[in-house]
Amino acid sequence: MAGAGRRSGCEWCWGVVVCGNAVVQSGTMDETEGFPSEKSQNEILRNSMPEGDPNSNTDITKEEENKPRWGPNHKGAKELANLYTSGKRLQEVVCVWLGLGLMATNLLLMMRYLRLEAAPSMVLCALLGMVTADFASGLVHWGADTWGSIDMPILGKNFLRPFREHHIDPTSITRHDFVQTNGDNIALTLLPLFCMSYDFATLPEPQIYANYAWYSYLYLLAVFVALTNQIHKWSHTYFGLPWYVTLLQDCRVILPRRHHRIHHVAPHETYYCITTGWLDWPLERLGFWARLEAVIQRLTGAVPRDDDMRWAQRRT
Repeated sequence: MAGAGRRSGCEWCWGVVVCGNAVVQSGTMDETEGFPSEKSQNEILRNSMPEGDPNSNTDITKEEENKPRWGPNHKGAKELANLYTSGKRLQEVVCVWLGLGLMATNLLLMMRYLRLEAAPSMVLCALLGMVTADFASGLVHWGADTWGSIDMPILGKNFLRPFREHHIDPTSITRHDFVQTNGDNIALTLLPLFCMSYDFATLPEPQIYANYAWYSYLYLLAVFVALTNQIHKWSHTYFGLPWYVTLLQDCRVILPRRHHRIHHVAPHETYYCITTGWLDWPLERLGFWARLEAVIQRLTGAVPRDDDMRWAQRRT
């Protein structure tokens, strides 16, 4: 893998990325820690923050003690963290309570209309919901990482700020509580969850049964979208995770820790899907994000990740 550049056909290199040491073994894949990646060993070592000591930035050179490239002592990271306002907090609290209430309500209604003969279509639709959530997480993540600036009205400080902070202090997310971690994602699910509840309350039973597969898809999509940033937070938490979370990560049902480190190799231009991570490798092989960026840059003249780079350079 190292120095090999882009490969074609079935010439896949399986990279084992070990936190801290970031060891890459070309051509092999560990059962729980190996992921396909075209990042070389030197790229990973040089351009990503070690996370073996969470919430700190201790594995640095003497020069970086005064001008840290990553971590909570980075000047840009401090400025971005201070832009989190009480108004934003209130919005997140309201969205979390509304979202959790709608999820619980819809789950009870789904169970009320559950039929055994609908199980196969439910499982298929649920899986499709997970795949859709993974792609949606990648699309939103890519858009927020790549375009726009903190100075944009409304969206800048309220939506783009956490993405800029996360790249220069990746472990900041582990210091966020449930509300700050999940408020924005849960907000995205409020409308579809409300529409589901409205359907259950107003439609006749035959129509509810006819739409049950669709509701299964929509519900799992909403749940995984709502949980995406919590799953993302777990991918940065290297100590003290519950056993069931690490089991789901090892089975790759949710985003694994080593897998997501590939995204955090500067300049953060790949592996954007952060729900399950299932679509990262095929989208990378297709050059999906790079092609999309090229089209947008040609049409608008905007430079990908320009604002992200500016914040990363605010080291002193």
